[in-house]
Amino acid sequence: MLKNSINSKMRIKSRGGVDKMSDKRKDDESKKREPVVKEQTENYAYDGDDLDFFGMEEERYEIIEGVRYDMQAAPTIHHQQISGALHIMLHQTCHPNGTILYSPVDVYLDEDNQFQPDLVYILHENAAIIKEKRIEGVPDLAVEILSPSTSHNDKVRKKRQFERFGLKEYWIVDPVHLTLDQFILNGDGKLNLVETYVAPNRVTSPLFSCIDIDMKRVFAGLH
Repeated sequence: MLKNSINSKMRIKSRGGVDKMSDKRKDDESKKREPVVKEQTENYAYDGDDLDFFGMEEERYEIIEGVRYDMQAAPTIHHQQISGALHIMLHQTCHPNGTILYSPVDVYLDEDNQFQPDLVYILHENAAIIKEKRIEGVPDLAVEILSPSTSHNDKVRKKRQFERFGLKEYWIVDPVHLTLDQFILNGDGKLNLVETYVAPNRVTSPLFSCIDIDMKRVFAGLH
């Protein structure tokens, strides 16, 4: 009687074991039939030898008379307000006659002189100097907005080279004194100061009849 009882329990365990093994085989076969997708984990870690994520923007610099001058990664808010106002007003009146571009745009004069003026105006008749990545040649009008780090270059070195390459008109905008100096190329190949504008005057040009700049709007954001 005891033997039969033991055998009965063994058969129950055996049947249970067979059932469990059968279920496991079914699960294994089911898994084999399912497509396996391998998840990829992205690694965004970097060390000092890697490219700094926050330094991925392109360097900004100018080459003036063979010397490289690094520029600020981002101009000041006041600088951008002045640049934006000038761009809007130039575009409103001069766009039918030419192309107005604003910084950052490279103006390539030669290997020793590669500038980034704040604004340039190029007549349609001279549009051939506009290439895919830069201006290759002198624009018709160049505008510089002074900053402490660029003031001397804008007033002296770049002006000298713009003269040499025949820039017709050059503006220097001073955010401190709220003025716009207008230089026109004369017959001797010199950029002569012909007018200093302040608000509420309007800037006009003897060379480009479309120009009509309201000085009150130029410095409106600085008050």
